[in-house]
Parts: sequence; C-alpha cells; structure tokens
Amino acid sequence: MKIIDLLRDYFPKKKILESVDIEDICMDSREVKKGSLFFAIKGGNNHVEEAIKNDAALVVYDSEELLITDEKSIFTEDTISFMQKLAKDYRKSNKTKVVAITGSNGKTTTKDMVYSVLSQRFRTKKTQGNHNNHIGLPYTILKAQPEDEVLVLEMGMSGFGEIDLLCNVALPDYGIITNIGESHLEYLKSKENVFKAKGELLKYVHSENTIIFGDDYYLRNIPGTKVGYGNENTFKISEFIENDRGAEFKLAGKSYRIPINGEHNVINASFAVVLGLKMGLSLSEIEKGLEEVELTPMRFQKIEKGEKLYINDAYNANPTSMKLAIETFDKLYNKRACKIIVLGDMLELGEKSGEYHKNIKDYLIRSKAEYIFLYGREMKNLWSVCREDKRVYYFKDKDSISEKIESIKEKSVILLKGSRGMKLEEIIK
Repeated sequence: MKIIDLLRDYFPKKKILESVDIEDICMDSREVKKGSLFFAIKGGNNHVEEAIKNDAALVVYDSEELLITDEKSIFTEDTISFMQKLAKDYRKSNKTKVVAITGSNGKTTTKDMVYSVLSQRFRTKKTQGNHNNHIGLPYTILKAQPEDEVLVLEMGMSGFGEIDLLCNVALPDYGIITNIGESHLEYLKSKENVFKAKGELLKYVHSENTIIFGDDYYLRNIPGTKVGYGNENTFKISEFIENDRGAEFKLAGKSYRIPINGEHNVINASFAVVLGLKMGLSLSEIEKGLEEVELTPMRFQKIEKGEKLYINDAYNANPTSMKLAIETFDKLYNKRACKIIVLGDMLELGEKSGEYHKNIKDYLIRSKAEYIFLYGREMKNLWSVCREDKRVYYFKDKDSISEKIESIKEKSVILLKGSRGMKLEEIIK
C-alpha cells in the first residue's frame, strides 16, 4: 500500500487527496519539491507556507497559531505522533521485512554490514545518518518504497521506553543486540538499566530471529542465537587475524574477510553473516556483501593527507569503544615512523565520568604510540593521572593539536577517538 492510500483512509472527506500523489518525504522545507509530503516538526511550522509555495503535495503541521487554509495542509495535534502512526500503518500494510539493531556499541557498523550482505539478494534500505530515534525511525520507514523487501533499522535510545516505542512503530521481524556498555549512564545510572532499556526489543522479536553477542555478561543468558568468541556460542568466531588492509576470521568453520580492523568489528560482521544465513543467502553472497561493505564515515575511517594517515573513529565514544580503538590501533601500522593517539571527551557517562576517563590510563600506558594528545574538559581527568608520561600532552583547542601534528615532519598515522560532540574530525586539515 502507498502512503497516499493510508491518508485517504484517514481523511475520506479531504477532496485533494483524490488527485495528488506523494513522490517524496521530507522534514526540511529546503528539500521540498513537487510531490513532497512535508512534516513540519517544531521549527518546521514556520515554513509551512514556504513548503506549499514550493509545490509540496501535502504538508502536516501542529501549530495552533497558524491559520493555514490551503487545501494541501493537514493539521494535527502532534506532527511527530502523526508521523509515527502513519509509519506504523505503512509498515503493516506492506510485506517488507524489518531488521532492528540496537546495543551500546557497533550499531551503525553492524547496520552497514547487514545492509551490504542482504542487498546481495534483496531490495534493501537502511537508516541513513543519525535517523535512529523517535523521529528518524518513522521518517526512514516512510522513505521506503512498498516494493522494498528488507528495511534495516538502527535503534538508538537514552532512556527507558524508547526502544519499546521504536519497536512498536517498526514491528521488527529480526533483532540484533550488539552489546551492553556504558553509553547513556548519565540517564540510566547503571549497565543493568542499559540492559533493561535495550532489552525492550526482545518482546517484539521471536528468540529464533534474535541475534546477540553471547560473550556479553548481560546478554549471554537470554534466549536467542548467540555469536562470539566463547565456546558456548551458537556461532563461534575463531582464527581472527588482521593487517593494515582489514581483518579475516572464521565463523562456523567458514572463512570471511572484512575491509575494516578490530576484533569488535569482526563481531559486527558475524551478526551480518548469521542473519544472512537465517534469511537464506548463500555463502558466496554473504562473502561478497562483507567485502563490498561501505561504512558510514567516522568508523575507523582512513583518510590520507600527504604524509599523514588519519584513522577517524570519532563518531562516538565510551570506555569500551575507546579501549577497543586503542588496542586495535596498537596492533596496526607499526611499520610507519610515528603513531599518534588523539582522544576527546567521552560524554554522557554520568556521575562516574571522571573515574571512567582516568581508567583509560590502563590502556594508554601499554600503547606503542609516540604521542598521545588529549582534548576536552573531561579529558583533564585522564591528564591528571598521565601527565608524567612524556608522550602525553593536553590541549585546550583543536587548532593547537592540528599544528602539533603538522609540526611532526615524519610519516605519521593518527587515531582520532572521542564522542560526537567533540568533533575531532575538525583536527584534519
């Protein structure tokens, strides 16, 4: 069923719905074109008339202060709630299979790998950018076409009830929980609560279609297909090796290769393998999907700038992901003359944030890096326990880090790791 058909059911007396069709969905009035369905969210209400002038097919708004009489307009008490209802009904009306992915680390990389694998067989769409919340998820569903066979949805959250809401809209057929880490401790206070919040997915997906990281303390005892390095897993990862070009591993006795480094990314790839097998893909299709994966930027992304190679892993950070990034970086590029680690604040860690930052010292002191640069208010905590290490420097601004890196004339490789709010990519000139 098309979106316009649902709207006709919602508003049977609205005559214009008989003659219009919807070609596109948008939330930014600057992107409106002929045939767009424009959702005015918050400040978007100020641009309803602009959207109509730009030939939108329909506009949905919720500002009672506006007196829009144009027949293309639809007033609702809450645009976001309306969009969620429409997305749920649209999802229910079509045969598209939905894959839901949540967890503290690795959601986006897993999403990219699952998408690449399933695209070898099915017409597949995925969450774009950071559209993984109560607005972005219904938006992603509505952007899909009725003929799409699979929709891979990333589900983010910061508190209780959010995954439940997203699942209630998306009604997933398959679910993946990557791990339970320290993300969102500012709001949820403990990893047990993070597990409860992420676990809201479980009541929506049958255990046969649930794939989880079986080595995780909080996930290992829940029903589902378990993936990991331990012997107790349904699918055991073995023979992991890596070099500057990527990683290789075996899963259930079959060899696979991915163009990205890290034992944690092998876990993410394994989720994609297992889901591919569950959905009937051949081994050759799965292999091809992994080898051809295009990752969302800032996930161990390699950027060459003259004699400098930047490893941009600065989309997000928490203690677990920072540890993994440092350990992975330590194994690689050791033939290059100079290795530099740049760390920015890990945000949203709550009351123990200072302690979590200080604990990074345990990984840094073992690092082979010649230079370690720290930036951000929270990183002062790490600096306070590392300042006697002559490799470690603290900077008040990113321009100074850029200048310091440029002053190192030898060939260098630089790891950037920090939370999204720190924008460490701005160091790359």
